[in-house]
Amino acid sequence: MGRILAIDYGKKRTGLAVTDPLRITAGGLTTVATKDLEKFLMDYVSRENVDTIIVGLPKQMNNEPSENMRRIAPFVNRLKNILPKMPIEYVDERFTSVLAQRTILEAGFGKKKRQNKALVDEVSAIIILQSYMEQKNYK
Repeated sequence: MGRILAIDYGKKRTGLAVTDPLRITAGGLTTVATKDLEKFLMDYVSRENVDTIIVGLPKQMNNEPSENMRRIAPFVNRLKNILPKMPIEYVDERFTSVLAQRTILEAGFGKKKRQNKALVDEVSAIIILQSYMEQKNYK
């Protein structure tokens, strides 16, 4: 059984999270400059056994795709061409940034750490991954 990798795609930075090999827990992997994302993913997938990639699907409150979707869709298409056998799925990411900021606050991090946007992106990816795991009944 391989890992599940989650992507919180952003214009400048992209947060990444991954499960353990047994898919029991979700944890933060890192935050990568979006311009370096494809290279990072190819390197990671070549070293680790990844079975599925999850990408946060940005939606507005009215269920319409958000503005960021015009960047995400071409990225996902490129990823599907690069990794044609890799299942790639979208997961609704509404409110993940708000939940991530709340999680960081509740964890007791100081003001400087809470303002770290890279940390927020990574925690958002964890929340996306946890949501996917709950939908699929991974325990």
